[in-house]
Amino acid sequence: MNPVPELKLLQQIQTGDEEALLTLHTRYASLVYSVAYRILNDRMAAEEVTQDTFLRIWNKAFTFDPDKGRFVTWLLTVARRLAIDHFRHQQRREPRTGLLFMDEDPVLWENTLATDGSADLRRTLKSALGQLQPEQRDLIELAYFYGMTHSDIAEQLDLPLGTVKTRIRLGMQKLRQIWLADAPVKPSADD
Repeated sequence: MNPVPELKLLQQIQTGDEEALLTLHTRYASLVYSVAYRILNDRMAAEEVTQDTFLRIWNKAFTFDPDKGRFVTWLLTVARRLAIDHFRHQQRREPRTGLLFMDEDPVLWENTLATDGSADLRRTLKSALGQLQPEQRDLIELAYFYGMTHSDIAEQLDLPLGTVKTRIRLGMQKLRQIWLADAPVKPSADD
C-alpha cells in the first residue's frame, strides 16, 4: 500500500480531516522535534514547538505552494521559525548572558554583512540556491540549514544514502560554480 502524498493530505486537512493531520504527524513529528530540539536544546520546549507546528499546519495548510519546494522543506521552515520565536520569547523572560545570535537581531545581520562589502550576500545565496535542481536544493537546505545528517535525510525522504550524498555533492559543486561566476575579479599584483 502506497502512502498518501503530502499534497493530498494537506487538501484533506483544508476540509477539516483530522485523520490527515494525524497521518502527517505520525510521519514527521520526530523530524520536526529534532529540528526544534537543535535550536532550543530543551525537550519540553521542542515538544511544544512540535505541537505548535502541526497546529499551524492545521490552520494554514493552504499556504503550502508545491511550486516553491518540497513539503518537508516547508514543514521544517515552519518548525524552525516557531522554534526561533520560542527561543526569542524565552530570552526576553530570562536575563541575557552576553551572547548575541544573528537570528535575534536581523538589523545586526544586515549591518554585519554590509560592513564587509557583501550587503546582498543572503540575496546572492538565495539566488544561487534557486538555480539548483529542486532535488539538490532541498537536500542542501536540510543538511546545511537544518543540520540533518545525510543518513537522517536518506531515512526521512526514503532515498538511498548514496543518492543523498551524490545530490548534495553535485549541488554543492554547482553552487560553487555559480558563486565563482558571480565573484568579482580581484586585481593581481601584476596589474
